[in-house]
Amino acid sequence: MNTIVESATSHTVRANGIRQHYFDAGSGPAVVLLHGFPETNYAWRYQIPVLAQQYRVIAPDLRGYGETDKPASGYDKRNMAQDLVALLDHLAIDKIALVGHDRGARVATRFAKDHAARLDRLVVLDNVPTRVVAQNLNPQTARAYWFFLFHLVPDLPEVLIQGREAQWLQHFFTDWCYNPHAISGEAFDTYVRAYQRPGAVRGAMADYRANAEDVQQDLVDAEVKIACPTMAIWGENFYAVGEMFDMKAVWEGMASNLRAEPIAQCGHLPQEEQPERVNALLLDFLKGWKG
Repeated sequence: MNTIVESATSHTVRANGIRQHYFDAGSGPAVVLLHGFPETNYAWRYQIPVLAQQYRVIAPDLRGYGETDKPASGYDKRNMAQDLVALLDHLAIDKIALVGHDRGARVATRFAKDHAARLDRLVVLDNVPTRVVAQNLNPQTARAYWFFLFHLVPDLPEVLIQGREAQWLQHFFTDWCYNPHAISGEAFDTYVRAYQRPGAVRGAMADYRANAEDVQQDLVDAEVKIACPTMAIWGENFYAVGEMFDMKAVWEGMASNLRAEPIAQCGHLPQEEQPERVNALLLDFLKGWKG
C-alpha cells in the first residue's frame, strides 16, 4: 500500500520507451488523472480516495516529472499523449474518462483530438490552451506568463534553481493560490523532494521547451472541436487564467459539448485548494460513465 496517497498503490511500467510511474486505486470504469506544473501525481491525493470508491483511478507522473523517466526529448504533447496510450495498452484499458490540470490538461487536450475513440469524457482544470496563450501574447500576458519564457532558456533555469528548489516552488505556490498557505507542511515538502530528484527540474523545463512544437500541432487542427462531453473548471482568482481570460468562451472554442464551472476563492490549483468542490463536480460529471 502506498503511504503517500491514501488507498493507492504505486507501480512502474515501461511504455512508449520510458519507465512510467503511476498510482492505481479502486475498480470499475477507468478515470485517468494527469497532473500539472509544478506538481506530480501527488496533486490528486484528495481526489483518488473519493473517485476510487466508484472507479478505477490511474494517476501517472507525466514524462519528466515525479518518478517517471526524464529523457532528453519527447515532450511535445502529441508524444506525451502517446505515453498515456502506451500505458493504457499495457493495462488493457480501452476507453477512459480523462481529467487534466495545467500541463496535464495540454496532454489531455491532445489525447482528445488524436485518440477521440478512446475518450468518453474530458475534464480540464485551470488551463488556457497553449495555442490561445501564444495567440494572445502581449505585455500583460507576458508578465503573467513570464515563467513560460524563462523556462525556454536553455540550461540557465536549471543552474539558477539547483539548490533553491524550495524557494522556486514556494514562489509558485504562494503566488498562484488564493490562500498562499494552501500548499504547506507535508505537501510542500513532498513537492520539494520530488523536484530535488536528479533531472526533475530539467524534465519540467523540457515540457515547456516543447512549446513551439505544441503550438504547431495545435494550429493544424485548431478548427476541430473536441466532441465528447467536456467540463472546464477554473479558479476565479488566478490572475493568469480566470482573471485574464473569458474561460467559458475559450473552452467553447475548443469543445462542442461544454460545461463551464468557475470556483470562487480559488487560484490555479483547484484540486488542492478546493478539493471538496472539485470532487463534487467530478462525481457529478462522471455519472453515467460505465466503461
